[in-house]
Amino acid sequence: MDQRDDWHLTDLVEHETGRGDPFAAAVRATQMPMIVTDPRQDDNPIIFCNEAFQKLSGYDRAEIIGTNCRFLQGPDTDRAKVAEVRNAIEAGTDVAVDLLNYRKDGSTFWNALYVSPVRNKEGDIEFFFASQLDVSDRVEAQEAIARQKAEVEREVEARTADLKAALDDKTLLLHEVDHRVKNNLTMIGSLLRLQARGISDESILARLDAMLERVDALASVHRRLYQSDDVTRFDAGGFAVNLANDVVASSGRSEIDVKADVVALDISSTNASALGLVLNEIVTNAVKHGFADGRAGTLRVVAAREGDRGVISIADDGPGFDPAATSDEGLGRVLITRLSRQIGATVDWSSAEPGARVTISFAMEPGA
Repeated sequence: MDQRDDWHLTDLVEHETGRGDPFAAAVRATQMPMIVTDPRQDDNPIIFCNEAFQKLSGYDRAEIIGTNCRFLQGPDTDRAKVAEVRNAIEAGTDVAVDLLNYRKDGSTFWNALYVSPVRNKEGDIEFFFASQLDVSDRVEAQEAIARQKAEVEREVEARTADLKAALDDKTLLLHEVDHRVKNNLTMIGSLLRLQARGISDESILARLDAMLERVDALASVHRRLYQSDDVTRFDAGGFAVNLANDVVASSGRSEIDVKADVVALDISSTNASALGLVLNEIVTNAVKHGFADGRAGTLRVVAAREGDRGVISIADDGPGFDPAATSDEGLGRVLITRLSRQIGATVDWSSAEPGARVTISFAMEPGA
């Protein structure tokens, strides 16, 4: 096994410093742990690893080169996630998963793994490129939120037992639940914002801000359910307008004008959180990309009925988008795709001439 770092993405790599090849030098110098594997060899061994990967795993280069990356797995690694990676490699497709991995000293970390094939001019796969990121803090924060949510649910259940003897109105009880969930989501957002004050890394702050926007969107859903006379239904049309105004206001972008033409679109309250998150991703993306660099313009929100389905479109009058770029699987796109599928909704990206438009269609509550 040749243990040099020459993995032939470029013919210019002369030695391990990558002299003559700024890309190779950048890969070695980056703080993002990276490896390259060779599927043409038996068991798809690692043929390149940078210093960041060695530091992350605790293994030195001699222990890594020539092995399959499964050496990072341990007894608590999710077998289903491992199978997802294996299937993607066999199919020659990209894959992104969070895996519980193990360092050489036995300590664990959550690894945000991204694997992508590298093809030659003929379209054949020559290598697999894999990046890793220790996201233990993020996963632990999510678990903490889940524990807090579980605690809220336990408190709600205990509160429910006390209220059932005194309340004959189911709506009052459900209002109490939504009110408590909204308050706890608001508290979680406040705690995370306090924590963010001590973070100087702009990329981490940007990701944390995106997660906080999602927490705020969920809190807004529960606030509307709490204020509604009928807590079994949720007006998606009215929510879309309020959300657009809230997002624009929180961004401080007074030069963005929100125009709305909506009707009430009642859906089941059980689908409210998922649809609320989808609309939040669409609106925040429109504000971020349609009005970049301080650009002024109009954000249009249209909600209408088409038979037994509701249709909401969010459109900006910005520079538009490249249709080929809509295949990017960022977290926002993943959330939109998965949550839309969860509630039986469809999402369409199109040109608004000028600008971009995203349209979501979903089933309305019977009798709405």
